[in-house]
Amino acid sequence: MPRLVGIDLPKNKRIEIALTYIYGIGRVTAKRIIAQAGIDPNLRTKDLSDDIIAKLTHVIQAGPKVEGDLRREISSNIKRLIDIGSYRGQRHKRGLPVRGQRTKTNARTRKGPRPRVGVRKKAKPGAPAGRPS
Repeated sequence: MPRLVGIDLPKNKRIEIALTYIYGIGRVTAKRIIAQAGIDPNLRTKDLSDDIIAKLTHVIQAGPKVEGDLRREISSNIKRLIDIGSYRGQRHKRGLPVRGQRTKTNARTRKGPRPRVGVRKKAKPGAPAGRPS
């Protein structure tokens, strides 16, 4: 399995698709990287030679931030918003949608599962009735 910028790429996928496994690289960026490196987009990752891997690594490192650097930048931006107390920072802190979506219904991805109200476990058979102490 070829490794690029610390990520193992899948063997049997086209290089154009395999590059999208790197955080921060989508389809458009992958096509741009392949064009800059001068590689056939239909080439499979298992067929990559060492010099092609070196070309790809050079192009990726010269391009936009990917993987750890990008994750670090995004988390520092969110931390800055929280520290200055902006509205967006407060939404991040509370785990609510940040970009103006409705929250009365939906928003379950950010808010998590609904709290269960009025649901009690059944008493074990043979246990005394009433609340356990």
